[in-house]
Amino acid sequence: MCGIIGTILSTRNAAEKIMLGLFAEQHRGQESCGMAVSDGKSLQLRKEMGLVKEVFPQAILDTLPGFAGVGHVRYPTRGKNCESNSQPHLIKLLSGPSFAVASNGDIVNYKSRRKLLEDDNVFFESDNDGELLAKFIAYYIVRRNNSPEIAIAELIRNVRGAFSTVFLTRDQLYAFRDPWGIRPVSFGRINGKGWVVASESCSLDILGAKSQREIEPGEIVIFESYNKCKTIRYTDFGEAVEPQSRRHCIFELIYFARPDSYEFGEYVWNVQKQIGSSLAKDDKEINPDLVISIPDSSNFMALGYADFKKIGFDIGLLRNHYVGRTFLKPEQRIRDEAVRQKFNPLKGYFKGKKIVVVDDSIVRGTTVRKIVRAIKKTGAKEIHLRIGSPPVKFPCYYGIDTPTREELVANQKNLEELREFIGANSLKYLSMENLKSCVKHPENFCQACFNGDYILEPEAGFSKCNK
Repeated sequence: MCGIIGTILSTRNAAEKIMLGLFAEQHRGQESCGMAVSDGKSLQLRKEMGLVKEVFPQAILDTLPGFAGVGHVRYPTRGKNCESNSQPHLIKLLSGPSFAVASNGDIVNYKSRRKLLEDDNVFFESDNDGELLAKFIAYYIVRRNNSPEIAIAELIRNVRGAFSTVFLTRDQLYAFRDPWGIRPVSFGRINGKGWVVASESCSLDILGAKSQREIEPGEIVIFESYNKCKTIRYTDFGEAVEPQSRRHCIFELIYFARPDSYEFGEYVWNVQKQIGSSLAKDDKEINPDLVISIPDSSNFMALGYADFKKIGFDIGLLRNHYVGRTFLKPEQRIRDEAVRQKFNPLKGYFKGKKIVVVDDSIVRGTTVRKIVRAIKKTGAKEIHLRIGSPPVKFPCYYGIDTPTREELVANQKNLEELREFIGANSLKYLSMENLKSCVKHPENFCQACFNGDYILEPEAGFSKCNK
């Protein structure tokens, strides 16, 4: 899971728009960020490890004039955490066009597609999926003498996995999506003066763009200028490999997306609030004094729970917002340290009370265990943990860095063992059926992390190699 943005404008301040859009998506990746900007003659690239506002102060933005560009915030899944694996990836040629690519997702046939290009003397500088997409498109444009549209269609047909992608030439912006629409991407119009493409609609909002719609699975949107765009499908250039069906990532709505975003035809806050109500509906055994969330991703779940139960919802944990999302940290040691720095319970607030603590999911179990123990030390009488998703039992191959099956705590311990490990008085998950009832079209969602029903199996030798 990463965040992407692309824009094409009537003015030469694309870098500023990209920075603001990436800042709105900072929750999607905190290890590195970058942008490539075109002035119509050449593309400039800047990317570094660090957060958006640190890497792109105004003094740097002033050195990146251009009317179009693409940007990226990275959460590492494939390739180690270093600048060479950060995005966008830029391709410069001795003669002819230059290209830049930023993408969100994982490629499950990365190894074979990379070998195909390497066997024809295409060289790679990283282990990142985004570079594969950039080199694949450039190969079909330069070596096969195809248009960008046909090159992208060939990519969609031959590269399997999740990819919501923006592709920049010197004078045009392209946006496209895998045939299953696994990761989100939308586009909007900026007051008749340009277009913007982003992973989440909250980025469109911060730029004052009027949202047009989500890019359809398998669709290619070509922004030919600041006031002109057209759409095509990869099937316009030949038959599809197989019939496709939508498989949006349900975990986007549970955890990754900001509540103020609109994804997959759903208001994220509304889905999360319905999840909380559904948890409460099945929770008849306890009468808690109050409900708290583990901020911020479960805030609306806890609010939905409290509303249904008609009991108080309050802020019992204080979050340090200068610490990033602990799930996205690349190592367990770093995640543990981040939890200690990130959350602190209100002293004296929980003493003698029965409380429900709502969290969005349990992956490794270590984060919530530390939080429950910290709350216990403040004198809480009972702590009942409610989880806004089914047990995570299977790794994700489409853009989330979940561990192997053996490392996932739901496969290591049964419910009672996990409750005891965490230290809660009771523990309940959201059922799969109840989760399905919280979205309008459950058949359109991938739930492989819960049930192992993968639409795309990774090829032999697949490895994320992100450590």
